[in-house]
Amino acid sequence: MNDASIETVLADLAVREPIFHRREFGTSREALEAMTEENFWEIGASGRIYHRDFVINNLLEHYKQPEPHDWPCREFSIRLLAEGLYQLSYVLDEPGVRRGGRRSGG
Repeated sequence: MNDASIETVLADLAVREPIFHRREFGTSREALEAMTEENFWEIGASGRIYHRDFVINNLLEHYKQPEPHDWPCREFSIRLLAEGLYQLSYVLDEPGVRRGGRRSGG
């Protein structure tokens, strides 16, 4: 993969992060299912593992309220793990939290 195309992937992914707080990409169950694989899971700040159905159900409840802030992100980087599979990393500066959290997704 050449640098120009990996930079395009980086730009495409960066506008979506943090993915579930960018409501313009969809807030319905169908939209959330389209954004995630059936075997999707994530690790929360607590270190607990959350599976797709749990995450989607919680997001559907979350979307009933206005977003509290714009979830600013910075220091994006990307690396190719395998054909068509990328790891995106960035710092999330959550307002009201003293330090930014480094996040990563594939």
